[in-house]
Amino acid sequence: MTAGGYKLASVLLQYPTMALFDGLGQLAEAASGAPRASRAPFGLFLEWLSRTPPETVGRHYVETFDLRRRCALYLTYYRYGDTRKRGMAMLAFKAAYRGAGLQPVQGDGEAGGELPDYLPLVLEFAALHPRGEKLLRAHRADLELLLRALREVPSPYAHVVGAVCAQLPALRRPDQALVRRFWESGPPAEEVGLEPFAPPEYLGNAQ
Repeated sequence: MTAGGYKLASVLLQYPTMALFDGLGQLAEAASGAPRASRAPFGLFLEWLSRTPPETVGRHYVETFDLRRRCALYLTYYRYGDTRKRGMAMLAFKAAYRGAGLQPVQGDGEAGGELPDYLPLVLEFAALHPRGEKLLRAHRADLELLLRALREVPSPYAHVVGAVCAQLPALRRPDQALVRRFWESGPPAEEVGLEPFAPPEYLGNAQ
């Protein structure tokens, strides 16, 4: 996917503010310039967005991503839940940001802060640096799990995640096995503290 395609997906997967609806024309223009395989799914999502009341979209977003564990927008959550293993898995994200010259800024997770595996953040990173796309490729199975969960709801947001997956390599056999395994079990339930991570304005602190 082009940098613009990743950026568009990042914008569409964030909470739908009024600025999103005010910019529908620009979003449609960006979608028309996306890679061919992702234009149709982007278009389907934008069509739903344009004909659905903002309050309905906002309610659907919360019900989908905040209240459904299988639909969490965190690339390590489906496999690890809130476990110590997830904390270890997120070290790869932190290393990738730092390796690209982006300095992590600590946040509390409640004042706009997000963990480093937050999908809109990773997509924003992918629009800026090849290391971001490498993270998406490494977590192709996790994206597939999210896509399946959104289709099961069903949610129009599946079109956005589908647009991302369409521009990544097909699932390899090991990834297919991971998808089958974790789709049946769902995210683990053990809860531990996780260190939050929040670059202000996402990745605007490049050095």
